[in-house]
Amino acid sequence: MPRFFCETIAGGKARLTGEDAAHVARSLRMGPGEALTLCDGQGTDFFCRIDYAAPEEVLLTVLESRPSVAEPPVFIRLYMALPKAEKFEWVVQKSVELGVGEIVPVLSRRCVSRPDPKSFAKKLQRYNRIAAEAAKQSGRGRIPEVRELLSFEAAIREMAARPSPMLFYERATAPMRETLAAIAGEASVLIGAEGGFDEEEVAAAAALGIPSLTLGPRILRCETAPLAALTAIQYETGGLDTPGKEMSE
Repeated sequence: MPRFFCETIAGGKARLTGEDAAHVARSLRMGPGEALTLCDGQGTDFFCRIDYAAPEEVLLTVLESRPSVAEPPVFIRLYMALPKAEKFEWVVQKSVELGVGEIVPVLSRRCVSRPDPKSFAKKLQRYNRIAAEAAKQSGRGRIPEVRELLSFEAAIREMAARPSPMLFYERATAPMRETLAAIAGEASVLIGAEGGFDEEEVAAAAALGIPSLTLGPRILRCETAPLAALTAIQYETGGLDTPGKEMSE
Protein backbone atom coordinates (compact mmCIF):
# COMPACT_ATOMS: atom_id res chain seq x y z
CA MET A 1 0.00 0.00 0.00
CA PRO A 2 1.37 3.47 -0.86
CA ARG A 3 2.75 5.33 2.14
CA PHE A 4 3.53 9.01 2.74
CA PHE A 5 4.62 11.27 5.58
CA CYS A 6 2.05 13.98 6.29
CA GLU A 7 1.95 16.81 8.85
CA THR A 8 -1.62 17.91 8.08
CA ILE A 9 -3.66 15.23 9.85
CA ALA A 10 -6.38 16.50 12.20
CA GLY A 11 -10.02 15.87 13.04
CA GLY A 12 -10.18 12.64 11.05
CA LYS A 13 -9.07 14.39 7.86
CA ALA A 14 -5.73 14.68 6.05
CA ARG A 15 -4.28 16.63 3.14
CA LEU A 16 -1.34 15.99 0.82
CA THR A 17 0.17 18.72 -1.35
CA GLY A 18 3.29 19.32 -3.43
CA GLU A 19 5.29 16.37 -4.78
CA ASP A 20 3.35 13.82 -2.73
CA ALA A 21 0.01 14.95 -4.16
CA ALA A 22 1.41 14.89 -7.69
CA HIS A 23 2.82 11.41 -7.09
CA VAL A 24 -0.56 10.10 -5.88
CA ALA A 25 -2.60 11.67 -8.69
CA ARG A 26 -0.21 11.43 -11.62
CA SER A 27 2.32 8.65 -11.02
CA LEU A 28 0.10 6.24 -9.05
CA ARG A 29 -3.12 7.38 -10.79
CA MET A 30 -5.07 6.95 -7.56
CA GLY A 31 -8.54 8.39 -7.10
CA PRO A 32 -11.50 8.66 -4.70
CA GLY A 33 -12.26 5.51 -2.74
CA GLU A 34 -8.73 4.11 -2.92
CA ALA A 35 -6.65 3.62 0.21
CA LEU A 36 -3.19 4.65 1.31
CA THR A 37 -1.25 5.00 4.56
CA LEU A 38 -0.07 8.29 6.02
CA CYS A 39 2.41 8.72 8.85
CA ASP A 40 2.69 11.79 11.06
CA GLY A 41 6.46 11.37 11.42
CA GLN A 42 6.09 10.78 15.17
CA GLY A 43 5.46 7.04 15.05
CA THR A 44 1.73 6.84 14.24
CA ASP A 45 0.30 5.40 11.00
CA PHE A 46 -3.07 6.44 9.60
CA PHE A 47 -5.04 4.22 7.23
CA CYS A 48 -6.89 6.64 4.91
CA ARG A 49 -9.43 6.73 2.08
CA ILE A 50 -8.96 9.24 -0.73
CA ASP A 51 -11.88 11.67 -1.09
CA TYR A 52 -10.42 13.90 -3.78
CA ALA A 53 -7.25 13.61 -5.86
CA ALA A 54 -5.55 16.19 -8.06
CA PRO A 55 -1.87 16.90 -8.76
CA GLU A 56 -2.05 19.98 -6.53
CA GLU A 57 -3.97 18.48 -3.62
CA VAL A 58 -5.20 15.15 -2.26
CA LEU A 59 -7.88 15.11 0.46
CA LEU A 60 -8.39 12.04 2.64
CA THR A 61 -10.51 10.64 5.46
CA VAL A 62 -8.77 8.80 8.29
CA LEU A 63 -10.35 5.38 8.89
CA GLU A 64 -7.94 3.96 11.47
CA SER A 65 -4.74 4.84 13.30
CA ARG A 66 -2.19 2.86 15.27
CA PRO A 67 1.49 2.94 16.27
CA SER A 68 3.80 2.26 13.36
CA VAL A 69 4.93 -1.37 13.24
CA ALA A 70 8.16 -0.26 11.54
CA GLU A 71 9.51 1.53 14.62
CA PRO A 72 11.84 -0.53 16.84
CA PRO A 73 11.18 -1.02 20.56
CA VAL A 74 14.41 0.79 21.51
CA PHE A 75 15.33 4.38 20.60
CA ILE A 76 18.95 4.25 19.42
CA ARG A 77 20.96 7.46 19.26
CA LEU A 78 24.04 7.14 17.04
CA TYR A 79 26.97 9.40 17.88
CA MET A 80 29.18 9.16 14.79
CA ALA A 81 32.67 10.64 14.66
CA LEU A 82 32.61 12.52 11.38
CA PRO A 83 34.09 10.60 8.44
CA LYS A 84 34.50 11.96 4.91
CA ALA A 85 31.26 13.40 3.50
CA GLU A 86 30.31 10.57 1.16
CA LYS A 87 30.86 8.01 3.92
CA PHE A 88 28.74 9.98 6.37
CA GLU A 89 25.93 10.26 3.84
CA TRP A 90 26.02 6.47 3.46
CA VAL A 91 25.96 6.00 7.25
CA VAL A 92 22.96 8.34 7.54
CA GLN A 93 21.00 6.51 4.86
CA LYS A 94 21.72 2.97 6.05
CA SER A 95 21.37 3.66 9.78
CA VAL A 96 17.93 5.18 9.17
CA GLU A 97 16.97 2.05 7.25
CA LEU A 98 18.15 0.00 10.25
CA GLY A 99 15.93 1.93 12.66
CA VAL A 100 18.19 4.55 14.28
CA GLY A 101 16.28 7.21 16.20
CA GLU A 102 18.72 10.13 15.93
CA ILE A 103 22.18 10.76 14.45
CA VAL A 104 24.69 13.05 16.16
CA PRO A 105 27.88 13.90 14.22
CA VAL A 106 30.91 14.19 16.50
CA LEU A 107 34.28 15.86 15.98
CA SER A 108 36.94 13.60 17.53
CA ARG A 109 40.72 14.03 17.44
CA ARG A 110 41.34 11.68 14.54
CA CYS A 111 38.57 12.94 12.25
CA VAL A 112 40.00 13.60 8.79
CA SER A 113 36.97 15.71 7.88
CA ARG A 114 36.98 18.93 9.93
CA PRO A 115 34.41 21.32 8.41
CA ASP A 116 33.90 24.83 9.72
CA PRO A 117 30.48 25.58 11.27
CA LYS A 118 29.16 27.46 8.22
CA SER A 119 30.01 24.75 5.69
CA PHE A 120 28.70 22.02 7.97
CA ALA A 121 25.38 23.89 8.40
CA LYS A 122 24.91 23.70 4.63
CA LYS A 123 25.73 20.00 4.58
CA LEU A 124 23.37 19.38 7.49
CA GLN A 125 20.38 20.26 5.31
CA ARG A 126 21.46 17.62 2.81
CA TYR A 127 22.05 15.02 5.54
CA ASN A 128 18.51 15.55 6.85
CA ARG A 129 17.08 15.24 3.34
CA ILE A 130 18.91 11.92 2.99
CA ALA A 131 17.46 10.80 6.35
CA ALA A 132 13.94 11.79 5.26
CA GLU A 133 14.22 9.92 1.96
CA ALA A 134 15.59 6.83 3.71
CA ALA A 135 12.73 6.95 6.21
CA LYS A 136 10.19 7.08 3.36
CA GLN A 137 11.88 4.29 1.41
CA SER A 138 12.12 1.95 4.39
CA GLY A 139 8.58 2.53 5.69
CA ARG A 140 9.67 4.15 8.95
CA GLY A 141 7.15 5.69 11.34
CA ARG A 142 9.34 8.69 12.11
CA ILE A 143 12.04 10.73 10.39
CA PRO A 144 15.26 10.61 12.42
CA GLU A 145 17.04 13.95 12.84
CA VAL A 146 20.68 14.54 11.98
CA ARG A 147 21.79 17.04 14.62
CA GLU A 148 24.43 19.75 14.77
CA LEU A 149 28.08 18.75 15.08
CA LEU A 150 29.27 18.17 18.68
CA SER A 151 32.77 18.08 20.13
CA PHE A 152 33.89 14.72 21.50
CA GLU A 153 33.79 16.10 25.05
CA ALA A 154 30.22 17.38 24.66
CA ALA A 155 29.13 14.10 23.08
CA ILE A 156 30.41 11.88 25.90
CA ARG A 157 28.92 14.18 28.55
CA GLU A 158 25.55 13.96 26.81
CA MET A 159 25.84 10.19 26.43
CA ALA A 160 26.78 9.70 30.07
CA ALA A 161 23.52 11.36 31.11
CA ARG A 162 21.47 8.93 28.98
CA PRO A 163 20.58 5.26 29.45
CA SER A 164 22.85 2.51 28.09
CA PRO A 165 25.76 4.47 26.60
CA MET A 166 28.49 2.51 24.82
CA LEU A 167 31.62 3.20 22.78
CA PHE A 168 32.85 0.75 20.16
CA TYR A 169 36.65 0.59 19.93
CA GLU A 170 38.91 -1.65 17.88
CA ARG A 171 41.20 -2.36 20.86
CA ALA A 172 38.41 -3.13 23.30
CA THR A 173 38.07 -6.67 24.60
CA ALA A 174 34.75 -6.50 26.46
CA PRO A 175 32.03 -8.38 24.55
CA MET A 176 28.87 -6.42 23.86
CA ARG A 177 26.34 -9.15 24.67
CA GLU A 178 26.02 -8.37 28.39
CA THR A 179 25.69 -4.62 27.78
CA LEU A 180 23.12 -5.10 25.03
CA ALA A 181 21.08 -7.45 27.20
CA ALA A 182 20.65 -4.66 29.77
CA ILE A 183 19.19 -2.13 27.30
CA ALA A 184 15.69 -0.96 28.17
CA GLY A 185 13.99 1.62 25.98
CA GLU A 186 17.00 3.68 24.88
CA ALA A 187 20.66 3.33 23.97
CA SER A 188 23.48 5.63 22.85
CA VAL A 189 26.26 4.37 20.58
CA LEU A 190 29.58 6.12 19.80
CA ILE A 191 31.56 5.07 16.72
CA GLY A 192 34.93 6.38 15.52
CA ALA A 193 35.85 7.93 12.17
CA GLU A 194 38.56 6.63 9.78
CA GLY A 195 41.29 6.87 12.41
CA GLY A 196 39.23 5.50 15.27
CA PHE A 197 39.63 6.95 18.78
CA ASP A 198 42.84 7.66 20.63
CA GLU A 199 43.45 6.14 24.05
CA GLU A 200 42.84 9.42 25.89
CA GLU A 201 39.38 9.72 24.37
CA VAL A 202 38.52 6.16 25.34
CA ALA A 203 39.78 6.83 28.87
CA ALA A 204 37.72 10.04 29.10
CA ALA A 205 34.59 8.13 28.10
CA ALA A 206 35.35 5.38 30.61
CA ALA A 207 35.76 7.98 33.38
CA LEU A 208 32.16 9.02 32.72
CA GLY A 209 30.94 5.42 32.92
CA ILE A 210 30.78 4.70 29.19
CA PRO A 211 32.06 1.17 28.50
CA SER A 212 34.28 0.33 25.53
CA LEU A 213 33.00 -2.68 23.60
CA THR A 214 34.27 -4.79 20.75
CA LEU A 215 32.53 -5.68 17.50
CA GLY A 216 34.67 -8.78 17.15
CA PRO A 217 38.22 -9.65 16.07
CA ARG A 218 37.96 -8.03 12.62
CA ILE A 219 38.79 -4.37 11.97
CA LEU A 220 35.70 -2.76 10.44
CA ARG A 221 35.63 0.34 8.28
CA CYS A 222 34.15 3.40 9.94
CA GLU A 223 31.06 3.20 7.73
CA THR A 224 30.58 -0.51 8.48
CA ALA A 225 30.95 -0.37 12.27
CA PRO A 226 27.80 1.65 13.03
CA LEU A 227 25.68 -0.67 10.93
CA ALA A 228 27.10 -3.72 12.68
CA ALA A 229 26.42 -2.15 16.08
CA LEU A 230 22.88 -1.09 15.15
CA THR A 231 22.05 -4.52 13.78
CA ALA A 232 23.35 -6.23 16.92
CA ILE A 233 21.26 -3.94 19.14
CA GLN A 234 18.15 -4.40 17.02
CA TYR A 235 18.56 -8.17 17.10
CA GLU A 236 19.12 -8.27 20.86
CA THR A 237 16.18 -5.97 21.67
CA GLY A 238 13.63 -7.42 19.24
CA GLY A 239 13.91 -4.73 16.58
CA LEU A 240 14.32 -7.35 13.85
CA ASP A 241 11.30 -9.40 14.87
CA THR A 242 8.36 -9.75 12.49
CA PRO A 243 5.86 -6.92 13.18
CA GLY A 244 2.15 -7.34 13.70
CA LYS A 245 -0.42 -7.24 10.94
CA GLU A 246 -0.80 -4.06 8.91
CA MET A 247 -3.99 -2.04 9.00
CA SER A 248 -6.63 -3.36 6.66
CA GLU A 249 -9.49 -1.85 4.75
